Amino acid sequence: MSDGDYDYLIKFLALGDSGVGKTSVLYQYTDGKFNSKFITTVGIDFREKRVVYRPSGPDGAIGRGQRIHLQLWDTAGQERFRSLTTAFFRDAMGFLLLFDLTNEQSFLNVRNWISQLQMHAYCENPDIVLCGNKSDLEDQRVVKEEEAKELAEKYGIPYFETSAANGANISQAIEMLLDLIMKRMERCVDKSWIPEGVVRSNGHTSTDQLSEQKEKGKGVCGC
Repeated sequence: MSDGDYDYLIKFLALGDSGVGKTSVLYQYTDGKFNSKFITTVGIDFREKRVVYRPSGPDGAIGRGQRIHLQLWDTAGQERFRSLTTAFFRDAMGFLLLFDLTNEQSFLNVRNWISQLQMHAYCENPDIVLCGNKSDLEDQRVVKEEEAKELAEKYGIPYFETSAANGANISQAIEMLLDLIMKRMERCVDKSWIPEGVVRSNGHTSTDQLSEQKEKGKGVCGC
């Protein structure tokens, strides 16, 4: 795909405490590489990747592939950058929330991050995928898989155990998040939650494309 050759521009935000591996996870996803040197993200950064999303119908049939330009925003975990990073919440359509399986405090803080999202994201029930990162460090694990799954179930969000070092489950987690977002866009009559700039290659926004549905139907998105 060339620079302008895509159907949708989708922005995801990676969140979590400092040091949980947000930058490394995104770098592994976009470049297939791992840097063991810890570099603190200052403020906010982003990476990009082109993918093809193939929706599956209720009968299991695979639909036409849609060309997606993913922008993966990488936020600073430190408190001093919080006002800056929360300003980006409303423009993001999906959230990859990470904690460190070897750091219990980062897991306990997941609730705080979800509270921040409920306050600042496009609605009170945004699409989130929870990731317990550093699954390769099994001998240093302090957060049990059952605990993490229980928390994810409480909030009704998917849970993956990932590793930026070996790439385990990173693609699966991001693909799951993309699937949630695309299905939300498809089913929602009210498109006002979709940020500006979710642009099709023909120059029309996704809200323009689906405005006819919006006029015909009643109800709002299941936020």
